[in-house]
Amino acid sequence: MAGSMVESPLMISVSGVRGIVGQSLTAEVALRWAQCFGATCKPGPVVVGGDSRTSRVMMRAAAFAGLASAGCKIIDVGVVPTPTIGMAVRHHQARGGIAITASHNPAEWNAYKFYNSDGLFLSEAEGASLRSKVESASRFDIGAAETGSYEKDEAAIQRHLAAVTAIPFLHMDKIRARKFRVGLDAVNGAGGALLLPLLEQLGCETVSFHTEPTGIFPRNPEPISDHLHEVCAAMKEARVDIGFVTDPDADRLVVILENGEPAGEELTVVAATDLVLRYVKGPVTANCSTTRALDDVAEKYGQKVTHTKVGEAHVARKMLETGAVIGGEGNGGVMLPSIHAARDSAVGIALILQAILESGGSASAYFTSLPQYTLVKKRVTFDSLDKLRQAVAEVKGRVSFGTADHLDGLKWNLPDAWIQVRASNTEPIVRVFAEARTKDHAEALATVTVQALTMTK
Repeated sequence: MAGSMVESPLMISVSGVRGIVGQSLTAEVALRWAQCFGATCKPGPVVVGGDSRTSRVMMRAAAFAGLASAGCKIIDVGVVPTPTIGMAVRHHQARGGIAITASHNPAEWNAYKFYNSDGLFLSEAEGASLRSKVESASRFDIGAAETGSYEKDEAAIQRHLAAVTAIPFLHMDKIRARKFRVGLDAVNGAGGALLLPLLEQLGCETVSFHTEPTGIFPRNPEPISDHLHEVCAAMKEARVDIGFVTDPDADRLVVILENGEPAGEELTVVAATDLVLRYVKGPVTANCSTTRALDDVAEKYGQKVTHTKVGEAHVARKMLETGAVIGGEGNGGVMLPSIHAARDSAVGIALILQAILESGGSASAYFTSLPQYTLVKKRVTFDSLDKLRQAVAEVKGRVSFGTADHLDGLKWNLPDAWIQVRASNTEPIVRVFAEARTKDHAEALATVTVQALTMTK
């Protein structure tokens, strides 16, 4: 069995594994990963939770079987947002956790994301060690007397809510008095259970869209502007002051303005940072694909942004290392380490509502006041990983952007723009990002880079 898994087209990342259920991700594969993780955590406890997608019964059963068969006590927090799981790991002083979610991927996908005892996703070294166990021929089954136990934790959401509403500089009374009319679209994922009561506690009148945890996604669940046309129109028609959209596991957050336009996922963390730095001075951390608007806002408050490789695990560890007070990722991920170093849509909502309140104007007026850039994203597909590697190696000699930074792929920082080339570790795909003050400039930079890459094809 272990040999077949090495050949499986699973997407294996730093801290987890994902695939299409019934194809690359079968019950057998899922159980193997859970059991090997359990072997590193025994006797536990291990916290397990996840989003609402329809394959959750199979994935939960495999996780429970794998963990129990390795001798771990299981604490089940049920269908909850991913950040709630990380908080529960710390609350229970658990040895680890499993989030059962494929995040923004379509419904046919699912995944395990693994936490260590700090409530953070596994580091590169920890992830590599787990993968080595999975791909080995080792067995971790134990006898009946040592099999793990199970208990239910039904208070995880309430603890999460209490932590967010206790943010010291959050003016709950003033937000309640404003009586925001808020649209919320949780794409029928796990977010409704956390975000609806949060908005209620913030005194908001909520207009709900797809907040039941059915796992039947009404559209492609990745909350990017191209997927939000219908909900944008619906929120405009509902005359909301502001709208919020999450992905299925509610760690990413996108803002819809009162005029029915998306603010852009890149500005979510910028707005949150603008609010936090008014009250708490300190460094900011974000991945190296995050908009330069974040650097501009940090500079306004006399702070600097430390950049990391792409991936929440990298950002979280650097935040703790540098003592960052706020940060995240440009995909709608807000991370407030005083709560926990993880992307959290609930934190983002609370901070952004206060930022708009303090601005004294509308959501659109506030977001327009933030530094404005246009980020263009393109992708190039190659016939093989070898061709991909050759193209990336040669592109530096074909563009005239100056010296590239190698933190994560190749990145060229220009006075008023930047360009990044990042290759997938699992697919023959290269992603090209270009950001500039104007769309035409960003498009031109991206086009030149794509042309340079495709010369190898």
